[in-house]
Amino acid sequence: MFRPGFFTASVDRFVGQEEERGRKIRRKTRLLLSVCLSVCLREDMAATTALLRKPVFTKVDQLRPGTSGHTLTVKVVSAKLVLQKARPDGNQVRHVRIAECIVGDDTGVIVFTARNEQVDLMKEGITVTIRNAKIDMFKGSMRLAVDKWGRVEVAEPADFIVKEDNNLSLVEYELVNVIDE
Repeated sequence: MFRPGFFTASVDRFVGQEEERGRKIRRKTRLLLSVCLSVCLREDMAATTALLRKPVFTKVDQLRPGTSGHTLTVKVVSAKLVLQKARPDGNQVRHVRIAECIVGDDTGVIVFTARNEQVDLMKEGITVTIRNAKIDMFKGSMRLAVDKWGRVEVAEPADFIVKEDNNLSLVEYELVNVIDE
């Protein structure tokens, strides 16, 4: 005996139960996925730290125009502030400082362009480690610079004597186009 509405009420009740069960299953699945993801991320980070390679230190006389990724340990021979001004940046004022420093090791010296916080570290006679540095060209001569991806750190005092008579920034380079025939 068929009662009208019985079938639709039973279907609605069944669908409602399945939806509630589905919500619980989806919540459990999301929780399980997030736990798995966090474990996998931790394992990846551990593997990444294990795969970090040791820095290869470069000497000043090995620097060439247009190269990057250099890690050097150098002494600061001199530092001169060349620009200090304030720039409006939205509601705040941002101070920009640039210093030209002569840095070197036992193979030669080069001009290092220090920016903002780097200027405070560059004191005469201090030994610094420069990581991920690049060579910029300015008026045909090489300048060492560190952007936001690099780092300048104060290091232990080095025991080398800076060779000031080999200044790589005094060498003038010219870009020459070569035509193949």
